[in-house]
Amino acid sequence: MAVKLVVMYPRPKNIDAFEYAYKNEHVPLAIENLNGKTKIVATKVLSSPLGTPSFHRVAEVYFPSLAALEKCAASEGGKLTIGHALSISSGGTPTIFIAEEETFVFEEAGDPETRSAVLQERE
Repeated sequence: MAVKLVVMYPRPKNIDAFEYAYKNEHVPLAIENLNGKTKIVATKVLSSPLGTPSFHRVAEVYFPSLAALEKCAASEGGKLTIGHALSISSGGTPTIFIAEEETFVFEEAGDPETRSAVLQERE
């Protein structure tokens, strides 16, 4: 089962300062210290149909298993990286959680107007 650590950063007080710290300090720190990760996806929130978005960035760090994620989080490098995430989040405490991902893939099914969803299980 592939799992991910998700960090949702609230809108920072100073976006430029946050982006500088995120890209030049935090991402390199995460790459170096989060042992066992298989992928990092960093998303910048642009807008929301409900008005000003509550979050500015969402980071997803993928691991092959919950055990691998827990081992990483308990390590000195994991603690250092999580602590740094907290320190650069000037808009408030980031929301941090562990999730299991399900992917729905859409394939054409004969008629171009019809599409079918296929749930892919990840192990």
